[in-house]
Amino acid sequence: MKIFLCACASIFLALSGATTARAADITGTWNAAMQAPGGGDSMQIAFTFKQDGAVLTGSVQGPQGDAMAITDGKVDGDKISFKVSFNGMTITHEGTINAAGDEIKINSKSDSGDFPAMEMTLKRAKAAPAPAIIAVPMTLSQLQSGM
Repeated sequence: MKIFLCACASIFLALSGATTARAADITGTWNAAMQAPGGGDSMQIAFTFKQDGAVLTGSVQGPQGDAMAITDGKVDGDKISFKVSFNGMTITHEGTINAAGDEIKINSKSDSGDFPAMEMTLKRAKAAPAPAIIAVPMTLSQLQSGM
């Protein structure tokens, strides 16, 4: 009986660990196209996230160039939430990180009727390639002369 209980406890712990697996760290820059209110052209916006465990900080930069700090940022597994305040209103963002960790589907809504609810897809920005290092052959006399 003792072996059976130990086996059941082990299985329970293994299964509970599998269900609380963390999604990929979302630290970095993410880009999205946001539909302009009233159905106008879309605008490019950039999200810069810094994840520290379940705490999410960062900023959002719109087409006007002013960065707005995110507040109340949280990451829970594949779920993300944060708020952005500007012009006297607060916009709440809630979303889901995909399994590959390179896309986040976000739903946004404001605390006032001035900003319509919307959906957008954030895509992780590609890191810039490292600059190439070119080796220039030198002779021993060139190295000794400081060239």
